[in-house]
Amino acid sequence: MYEVFGTLSTRAFRVIWALEELGEPYELIQTKPQDPELKAFYPAGKVPAMKVDGNIITDSVAIMTYLADSHGKLIAPAGTIERAKQDAITHAINDEIDAVLWAGARHSFVLPADQRVPEVKLSLKWEFNRNVNRLADRITTPFVAGESFSITDILLTQCLNWAISAKFDYDNEKMKDYAKRMRAREAFKRVRALA
Repeated sequence: MYEVFGTLSTRAFRVIWALEELGEPYELIQTKPQDPELKAFYPAGKVPAMKVDGNIITDSVAIMTYLADSHGKLIAPAGTIERAKQDAITHAINDEIDAVLWAGARHSFVLPADQRVPEVKLSLKWEFNRNVNRLADRITTPFVAGESFSITDILLTQCLNWAISAKFDYDNEKMKDYAKRMRAREAFKRVRALA
């Protein structure tokens, strides 16, 4: 059984959704960042983290990639052009969507108050909207990285959900329709019900 550390209000949501899609057993150990229980074996204290056979895997995309590769689902086979294309879109989402949302979060509540620059959020919201539009133009298949649902869809959908709670609005109807379809998945609904 996989042990996942984090809460569903963090990027741990992605990992739990991937596990639900895979149908693999897991235990979600409710820990916030820097929780002493987590720091006891992972000094950085970041979530999500996952314990596998006494090893710690960190970073939500790395965890999802490990799970998908291990179970041969939700990911294109390593060494294929399809995998290279999927990895390219995954990295683009991390760089252009997740990173912008994270910068907004840092300037809202993560950084010490005297280091926050709230005015930067206007620029970040503009950049986020531009990046969503550019990404939407790249989607030419039913799913973001091809004909099959993958961990890349989990990553993007969780970011689009995060954008709603962070008030990072976007007006791209194609992306809104995409997100609505992904939220209709049974595994997504099961994870949402846990929150």
